[in-house]
Amino acid sequence: MTQESPKTQPLSHLDTQGQAQMVDVSAKVPTKREAVAVAQVRMQAATFEAIQAGNAPKGDVLGTARLAGIMAAKQTSQLIPLCHPLPLHKVEVQVMPDSQLPGYQIQASVTTKAETGVEMEALTAVSVAALTLYDMAKALEKSIQIESIRLLSKTGGKSGDYHLTEDDR
Repeated sequence: MTQESPKTQPLSHLDTQGQAQMVDVSAKVPTKREAVAVAQVRMQAATFEAIQAGNAPKGDVLGTARLAGIMAAKQTSQLIPLCHPLPLHKVEVQVMPDSQLPGYQIQASVTTKAETGVEMEALTAVSVAALTLYDMAKALEKSIQIESIRLLSKTGGKSGDYHLTEDDR
């Protein structure tokens, strides 16, 4: 999908005085919208092995991170100043082991039927899941790295569908 340059599009989050504002979406028709975001968490092999074996001092690292991501998606409008509160119909967060990193790949999929999209909810979900994974494992290692938080895809809405391509990675 080709998108217009930001220079040619009016900035909808600014009023005529250049002040930030929440966009009025009341005239838009609610449509089904979905967004998928990803992040990765890199760590030492020993830390990865301890988490996989269930030997982290704080307990269930992966379950806690997954639940934190779901909860975060539901709180996005409270965290990001100009985001609209949305009725979320589905939030799925997966925390998948990746021995090649070593670490974890995190993916969030968020679905709604609303006047605006859920990209920020998906990005917030993976971000907070990654931060929670760090928090739960920091007793094992302080140098854990959170990397590559990005939107993979979004569907629905006036701007159309978006899918990250290999060229964008």
